[in-house]
Amino acid sequence: MPSPTRLLALAALVVSAVALVPPGHQGLPHQSPDAATDTTPPTPDNDLIAATASQVDQKTSPPIDTPPNADVPPHLHVSSANATRRDLGRLGKRTAKPQFEKIFDGLPAGQHDASVQGTAYLTYTVVNNATYNVQACLDWCTKIDGCVFVNIFYEFNNYLLDFVFSERSNLRCAAYGDIHSAKEKLNFGGQSSYPQIGNETVPLTFITQSAGYGLSSLVDPDTPDGYDLVFGPTGGANNAPGYMGFAFIDQYDVNACAQLCNGRGVDSNGGGCAYFNIWRAVVDGVPTTYTCAMYYLPTDASTAVNFGQGPLVVTLSRGYARRDLLPDGSFESFAPCSDFCFAATSPFWIGTSPATGDLDASIFFFPPYAHSGHSSALLGAAFGDDALPGTLRPAKAIKTVKGAGYVVQCFMSSAFSGPALEAKAEVDVKWNGVRVGGTSGFTEYAFVEAAVVGTGSDQLEFVGGAAPAWTFIDDCHVYKA
Repeated sequence: MPSPTRLLALAALVVSAVALVPPGHQGLPHQSPDAATDTTPPTPDNDLIAATASQVDQKTSPPIDTPPNADVPPHLHVSSANATRRDLGRLGKRTAKPQFEKIFDGLPAGQHDASVQGTAYLTYTVVNNATYNVQACLDWCTKIDGCVFVNIFYEFNNYLLDFVFSERSNLRCAAYGDIHSAKEKLNFGGQSSYPQIGNETVPLTFITQSAGYGLSSLVDPDTPDGYDLVFGPTGGANNAPGYMGFAFIDQYDVNACAQLCNGRGVDSNGGGCAYFNIWRAVVDGVPTTYTCAMYYLPTDASTAVNFGQGPLVVTLSRGYARRDLLPDGSFESFAPCSDFCFAATSPFWIGTSPATGDLDASIFFFPPYAHSGHSSALLGAAFGDDALPGTLRPAKAIKTVKGAGYVVQCFMSSAFSGPALEAKAEVDVKWNGVRVGGTSGFTEYAFVEAAVVGTGSDQLEFVGGAAPAWTFIDDCHVYKA
């Protein structure tokens, strides 16, 4: 026989269950003592970004001891003349016949000059130095993904160029992924390259005839896979809610920024990264770094109102939103009333119950139940008249790319009835009938994510809920991974 203490606990549980007003009767959800936290979406700290950008040094020029045609930095791909090109989302996407123009002249032969020390350095080659071979340098640039500018110059007293490297040429051609100006000619040489022999003076390197050539116009980079271009290029960066942080990248590379967004950690209130804003910081007229700002709330050009601070000017600002394959994952299209209502279906979702169940999966219009906005979905009998699991699925199959990776993201809350009654709450996320993730036990709205692989046409299902262990679902997405 149960102890008196156990009987009292069971009695309290029964009383609480009887007193509980189900969601279908507009009951109010349980509130944890610490539930009243500030969930105001954060916005960027533009002063911090500007201050950090002014201190970043990503400028470089060809190293004195690196062989010509060395591998370019990660994420770049150098093509040979007859190779298939691979555009990687940089400013140098090719037109059929790219046109170059002279950006600045070199000093006359015989006068010491300087090479460019700039951002987005890619690699260098040497061209035949019998003449000042500009065309060979430009032709080489067209074979490098992302090359939009070259700095051609002679470098004297470089032992490796003169005697070691097989090309035996001192006419360097340096490729960059951004346009640079004469004010960035800051590398005057002055380095020792020849070996020391006895007490002989070692000659120092010096540079002459340093000229710059850039593409006549920059072409929009290809949009990253799984994203849509929202705006740009403009001279304003986004200043919008849902900000998740920023990163500086060493080139204007929208694919690199997309990868950062895809891999960004989760915001406990907002979820995963859904949007990024990439822009170039120009400080005192010189390209300095490239900012990738990430958001969990998509935005648009209307919030691109940060034009810079002090000597920093925002340029080439573009916004990209992650493409969501799940129509109305926020359930906001369900709005047949102005205060409180619910149904088993909506224009984009279908809720089903077992044969003996009643409204075990439904969509509610009632802001107190939603993670954001006014609507959400519920698993578990809306009126609490059965303890059977419901199934919620999109009205149409999700169109995917066969073999491609995707992520299913949602917020789920199993807290309506309080910790005791929600202890047995359980929801399975299913992809084509196979469980890929889910949640269990008492929890306030929490982020749930599952990795899946597309087959071309896929069925997503949320299965679970057993009144009074109800689970609310909101703000769902299916993104390409």
